[in-house]
Amino acid sequence: MTPTILIVPGLRDHVAGHWQTLLEAKLPNAVSVPPLEADKLSCAARVAALDQALAAIDGPVILIAHSAGVITTVHWARRHERHVLGAVLAAPTDLDTPAPDGYPTKDVLEANGWLPVPRERLPFATIVAASRNDPLGAFDRVSELAAAWGSRLVDLGEVGHLNPASGFGEWPLAQSLIQDLQ
Repeated sequence: MTPTILIVPGLRDHVAGHWQTLLEAKLPNAVSVPPLEADKLSCAARVAALDQALAAIDGPVILIAHSAGVITTVHWARRHERHVLGAVLAAPTDLDTPAPDGYPTKDVLEANGWLPVPRERLPFATIVAASRNDPLGAFDRVSELAAAWGSRLVDLGEVGHLNPASGFGEWPLAQSLIQDLQ
């Protein structure tokens, strides 16, 4: 049975031209966690939305998370036990380090349940894809998270935050990483 690809977006939800949005449109077996109408900064609300999306899927699932969607995924894995084949965790945000202007502060993230970021081994296969010049997650910090989660680390080189602002629309490597998890 072909696994369903479940897209877990970051805090900005679905962005036109983002590789996750393009991947969902390209793959017939891909769906996305719906955007939140309220409580957009609530980690608990995002974890609940992910769990609800997983509950609606019959059969095997591979998660494709980006940015804060990665952190949503690891919080979800700590609280729930639904079967997941694996996850691609792309450009995880390091929430313990102050973010650039325009992003929530560490105090706001803590108040909304994002901190501390779980550092337990994940109960399914994971691949962390990390950039060497990501303004939201330094490579050494993301490498530490990958090790704690038991993830295979893929060094993407200097690709920024792997989003449209960094020059990314389609990201063909995503499909290869999905294949690796199957």
